Amino acid sequence: MDFSLNDEQQLILDTTRAFVTNELVPHEREVEQSGALRPELQAELKAKAIEAGLYAANMPAEVGGAGLDTVTWVLYEKELGRTSYALHYLTVGRPSNILLACEGEQRERYLLPTVRGELTECLAMTEPGAGSDLRGMKTSAVEQGGDFVINGTKHFISHADHADYVILFAASGEDSGGRGARKRITAFLIDRGHPGLLIRPGYKNVSHRGYTNSILEFNDCRVPRSAVLGEVHKGFDVANTWLGATRLQVAATCLGRAERALDLAKQWAVDRVQFGQSIGKFQGVSFKLADMAVELRAAELLVLEAAWKRDRKIDTDMDMAIAKLKATEMLAMVADEALQIHGGMGLMEDLPLERIWRDARIERIWDGTSEVQRHIISRALLRPLGG
Repeated sequence: MDFSLNDEQQLILDTTRAFVTNELVPHEREVEQSGALRPELQAELKAKAIEAGLYAANMPAEVGGAGLDTVTWVLYEKELGRTSYALHYLTVGRPSNILLACEGEQRERYLLPTVRGELTECLAMTEPGAGSDLRGMKTSAVEQGGDFVINGTKHFISHADHADYVILFAASGEDSGGRGARKRITAFLIDRGHPGLLIRPGYKNVSHRGYTNSILEFNDCRVPRSAVLGEVHKGFDVANTWLGATRLQVAATCLGRAERALDLAKQWAVDRVQFGQSIGKFQGVSFKLADMAVELRAAELLVLEAAWKRDRKIDTDMDMAIAKLKATEMLAMVADEALQIHGGMGLMEDLPLERIWRDARIERIWDGTSEVQRHIISRALLRPLGG
C-alpha cells in the first residue's frame, strides 16, 4: 500500500474537514440539547454540502456521484465522522450503494434523484424478533395477481421519518434443505405514504441524538412487481453489495470521532496543571495517550487495508468484519480514556467528549454486532480447514 495522498485526495480531505469545522460543528450543541435537527437548518446545510461537491460522494460518477475510490471515500468518511451523526448524515447524504441495483424506470424514479439530493431513502431490514438473523425475519411478501402483498413490522429504521421511500427486505418464499427451510428474501422500493405503510416514531436513543429511528408497519401493503429491487428471491445478493460498504463506513466514521477525542485529551494533558506540572507528565496519563494512539493507528490501518482491497476487488467479508470490529471497539476505548483524562469535566456538556462517549456505544451494535463480526471472522478462519 502507498500511504501518501495525491493532490486530489488532499483537496477532498481539506474541503471535507473545513466543511465539518465551519458548517457542522457550530450546530452540535443545538442538536444535542434539542434532540433534533431543525428542518430548515437541515435544508440549508444540505444545500451547502451539494454546492461544495460533498453530497453523494460515495456514488459512481456515471450516476452523478463523485466517483471516489474506496480509500479516498474512507478518508472522507473519517473527516465527516468528527461531528455528530445527525449533522453529517442528514446533511451530507451518502445514498446506499444498494440503489445501484436499480434498473430501467427505477433509475429515474429513485436512484438519480437520490444522488442529486432530491430524495432520501431509508433501509428496512431489522425486526423486533430478528436483528442480525435476516433469515429469521417475519415480514412477508406474498405474490398475488402479479403484485406483492406485504405484512409485517420493522423497527430501528434510521431516519425513516425523513425518508421519501423505503428499501424493504421481506421474506418472499422458502427453500428446503438439509438444515430445514430457509427463507428467500426479496428487496422492494416503496414510497412514503403508500397505502398499507405506516411510519411510527421509534425509540429514544442515548446515542446519536437527532438521528432518529422509526417503526414501520406493513398491513396488506400491495406493491407492483416493478417495485422489486434486483430479482425476486435474490434480496441477499442485493444486501451483500451493501453490507460490506456500510460496515466500512461505520468503521471510518469511528476513526474521525476517536481522533477528535484524542486531540482533546492531548490538549487537556498539556493545559491541565496538577501538583505544579501538566498532567501529561504523569505516567498514568501519558501512557493512556500512548495506548490510545496505538489503538487508533492500528484501527486506521485495518480500515485502509480493507478499503484498498475493495478497490482491487479482492476484499472479503472477513476484511470488512475486522475493520468494523477493531474501529468500533477502539472508539469505545479511546472515548472512555479521553473522558478519564479530563476527569469530571469530561462528563460535562461543555465539551463534546460525553457525546462522543455516548455515541460510541451503538457502533458495536448496529450494522452487525461485535459478536456477529467475530462470528464472520472465526468462520472464515475455520471453514478452509473443515471446521
